[in-house]
Amino acid sequence: MTNHAGGGKAVEGREETEIRTRHDAWWMAWRWRFQSRTGSLPTSATVTIRVAILLSICLIGSSFAWSHSDFFSHVSLHWPLFTIRSSAQMSEFHDLFVQLGSNASIAHHLYQITREPHVAGTPENFKTADYVLSAFRKYGLRAHHREYQVLLTYPISGSLSLNLPDGSVTHFALKEAAVEGDPYSRSAKIIPPFHGYSPSGTAVAAAVYANYGRVEDFDLLKTIGIDVRGAIVIARYGKIYRGDIVLNAATEGAVAVLIYSDPMDYAANGTQGYYPDSQWLPPSGVQRGTTYEGQGDPLTPGWPSNPYAERLSVNDTATLLPRIPSIPISAEDALPILMSLTGPVAPEIWHGALNISAYHIGPGPATVNFSYSANETITTIRNAFAVIRGFQEPDRYVILGNHRDAWTFGAVDPNSGTSALLEIAQRFGKLLKSGWKPRRTIIMCSWDAEEYGLVGSTEGVEENVDLLSSRAVVYLNADSAVSGPGFYPAATPQIDNLLKKIMRKVKDPEHQESSIYDAWVKLQTESVPSIGRLGGSGSDYAPFLHHVGVPAVDLSFGNGYPMYHSAYDDFIWMQKFCDPFFQKHVAVASVWGLLAMKLADEQIIPFDYHSYATELQRYAKSLDGQLAAGKAPQDVTVTPIHHAIADLFEAALQIRHEAKVLKGFGSETKALTYLLPQFRALNDRLFLTERAFLDAEGLPGSSWHKHLIYAPSTSNEYGSTSFPGVVDTLEAAIVTNNIESWLAVQHEIWRVARVINRAALVLQGELT
Repeated sequence: MTNHAGGGKAVEGREETEIRTRHDAWWMAWRWRFQSRTGSLPTSATVTIRVAILLSICLIGSSFAWSHSDFFSHVSLHWPLFTIRSSAQMSEFHDLFVQLGSNASIAHHLYQITREPHVAGTPENFKTADYVLSAFRKYGLRAHHREYQVLLTYPISGSLSLNLPDGSVTHFALKEAAVEGDPYSRSAKIIPPFHGYSPSGTAVAAAVYANYGRVEDFDLLKTIGIDVRGAIVIARYGKIYRGDIVLNAATEGAVAVLIYSDPMDYAANGTQGYYPDSQWLPPSGVQRGTTYEGQGDPLTPGWPSNPYAERLSVNDTATLLPRIPSIPISAEDALPILMSLTGPVAPEIWHGALNISAYHIGPGPATVNFSYSANETITTIRNAFAVIRGFQEPDRYVILGNHRDAWTFGAVDPNSGTSALLEIAQRFGKLLKSGWKPRRTIIMCSWDAEEYGLVGSTEGVEENVDLLSSRAVVYLNADSAVSGPGFYPAATPQIDNLLKKIMRKVKDPEHQESSIYDAWVKLQTESVPSIGRLGGSGSDYAPFLHHVGVPAVDLSFGNGYPMYHSAYDDFIWMQKFCDPFFQKHVAVASVWGLLAMKLADEQIIPFDYHSYATELQRYAKSLDGQLAAGKAPQDVTVTPIHHAIADLFEAALQIRHEAKVLKGFGSETKALTYLLPQFRALNDRLFLTERAFLDAEGLPGSSWHKHLIYAPSTSNEYGSTSFPGVVDTLEAAIVTNNIESWLAVQHEIWRVARVINRAALVLQGELT
């Protein structure tokens, strides 16, 4: 292994010398071979022509070997002869892409896709797949689909009543009310409120209020002597993933869970009115959603759910399905239940905005009678794709993705993203007719059944894991692409600088005189603006990043919205309150598509691992503080991670300088085809480095999550955690405070250090 302990200038000098040495050695070898056969020395032009012919023969021959091993079996890899694309030409196409934005076409797509509720596995959702495929083909793109057979659940019946001590009974409708001026809210096709994958069950028990249902909330209940064993827990949405609320309640012995949307969290404390008079969730509004703790089809964990797949039993604990029944309810239905509770008054921070004098914890004295029946069925889902083949590196994939299924109409979640994806497809189609071709292959994905637990994308990733591992450059996601004001990008850190550059090129939809970047900086509360990270499993980037180690991005305007997963997430709410002129949709499509073009077109992939090392250094310093605050033994130390990060800094500087030197040699206008393998090798190191952060064993308690830098918190599937294995074992060690638990913390620290060291070696590109 080369020792890269010197400064930046020394590294640059050594790398330039090394590249020149390699170039001279290559040149001398060809001179010798040419002279030995012809008796004369070659000119550089002669060598260039001969190498071009040889390279073309090799590449054309390669296409026959690779044409049947492609991503989703539809990415053709017939290599063309070398094609020249200057940076100026590419820049013109990139500028044109931004200029082609159309709010009218985006509004049309959103209107068409959201005309009916389209839950995964229903005929209405297959219509949306047909619509997306038709649009792809209309814009001149090659389109196809892939189906899987997966376990999904649908409600058969549900009932809820409150039995008061005086003998009176209150029955709840468990239905969202139609609102005036919104015909969508009257649709008979709206699926009743339910939780995906909730088991069938019946419970009659006293209720206990558990705030947000977090681990710390249940710990507080135990502290004040409240036992939830045998009780029905009522909790409010807002802080953690709903599936974790159900899991926490089941762990504490509850028999069922009711989760409601408090006006404090979803209606501005009830002070600004409700939809349709304002943007806020009406009192009858309900948030649907899954309660599954895994990713993908529960019956095929880790392998694709094709027709002949091995399938687990629904009762197998490996499915990670919830163990107790649950149902979402409205604030309107939660109010009588919470009013009936006595017992201790909840802490002030547990109080919401319902019209009651105080939030009591219970239990009882009233009893709740809850019953739910689910249809558990293996049904077909359909992913849809469009492919634009790269002209020079067709086996390198820049992937854009958005899911298509929705709990109801999905105007925000997810079809604001779907309409933006189709807008990008339309712009790409126009550029292709103008002569643009990407250097690398662009794949556009419309996933199905994301709402149940990232099912469609996970099945696609699990089926193509080896191809993706070797060929995927990046995955670019947009889910709820437009939900409100402010731009909220998230990414793996090597993409930060590129993302900021692109944000500077797109106008802010709310202030056309400034860029999205300018508006984003003003939105930041930190002294140094920071891009979000992707540790949580909230959308389809998760299987790509957490399972395969593909660099990823997630983009959105807005950071949450009151109509989430309710019957009122429809076109009228979007047009009236969220994005009346669809300019945010145009802007997010411009950032998303331009990001894809840059990553597909640049000769050298614009990743910067110095940013990654800087981010890891920040995490490590934070971990130092957490160990001190947790009173860890002195021999439990973050030092191995600090040493590994130092190596990553050196490797990042090395490849940055190497790329600079290679660009100097590799002017595209000179058609130096003999440098293509060197560009190829450097690019491979850039996009494969993220894979080095994976560990085959996965995280403690979650072998599917293999990324040791970014993954969900064990207490919140939506929460983003850095060094998740370390953080989770540290939390456990602080509680148990024994030798074994602290040894587990140190072991996880060593595991993180090892993957960072591996990443540095990949960047260096040399065997030790």
